[in-house]
Amino acid sequence: MPYTGLPDPSRRERQHPFQVLFLVACVTVGVVLIASGTRPRSVETAMPALIQAVWEIMLIAGGITGLVATGWRGSPATALAVELGALAILGSATTMYAIALVAVSGVAAAAAATFVGAFSTAAWWRVAQIVRVARRAGSGRPPPSTVA
Repeated sequence: MPYTGLPDPSRRERQHPFQVLFLVACVTVGVVLIASGTRPRSVETAMPALIQAVWEIMLIAGGITGLVATGWRGSPATALAVELGALAILGSATTMYAIALVAVSGVAAAAAATFVGAFSTAAWWRVAQIVRVARRAGSGRPPPSTVA
């Protein structure tokens, strides 16, 4: 079988518990925020009402889409594309929240902003990884680690 540069979607290693739990948490938080009608003070203060609603929807949509990607049994390229979309949405949502935290509470929000910022950074990092894998797969070249 020729090298495609894409992971085997049937392999269990694609389902990382950390990522799956993060995705579940995003869906849960988004649903709870919408169902309860409450939002964090930083979000209410820093974002207009329409953006607050979009932010909640991003958490839910990104989380569900990411969970779909982790269980994808079809084409590896499609699974990566779905994962990329989900993590771009969640990277945006968590970046928005980290900025709101710092803008509203400053240093008092250092702990929360650091944790949320770490999730945001991890999402964007994974987006960059997927883009690199897709570019390599498109060129037909194996990753540098497998080049003799």
